[in-house]
Amino acid sequence: MKQEVIISFNRFEHWNELPSSDQELVKRAYEVSKTAYAPYSKFHVGASLRLSNKEIITGSNQENIAYPSGLCAERVALFYTGAIHPLEQIETLCVVAEGDLLPIDKILSPCGACRQVMLETEVRQKKSYRIILVSQNGVTIVFDSAVDLLPLAFGITD
Repeated sequence: MKQEVIISFNRFEHWNELPSSDQELVKRAYEVSKTAYAPYSKFHVGASLRLSNKEIITGSNQENIAYPSGLCAERVALFYTGAIHPLEQIETLCVVAEGDLLPIDKILSPCGACRQVMLETEVRQKKSYRIILVSQNGVTIVFDSAVDLLPLAFGITD
């Protein structure tokens, strides 16, 4: 029996079309992307997330010569939140990037490991959260849940 998986998201031609609270997350993600340690990929990624108490947590990618010992920006922010703010729920996560690893007109998309962590974070907090992905040319897509980024997730899908 053939089945389909359908995902949905909202697309904006530029992140400045987002509500001001989301624009703040984009700005914070770009700011923290400057702290990325990316001597190998030269791809600077920043993540920011808003918690239910309205605090904003940020993270940047941290590479290591002993690949894959580094960590993506999304997981830096998500793991920090889980360790320091385990009782707060994530409302929105934003990811931005700058560098030649991805053409500027291509949609920025988290790696598989980050998608799995995003989804398990939703399971852990028993609530989905929005995910904002901003490409280098400003095109922005917004998902309502990590399920849309990883519909057949390991250990979670029926």
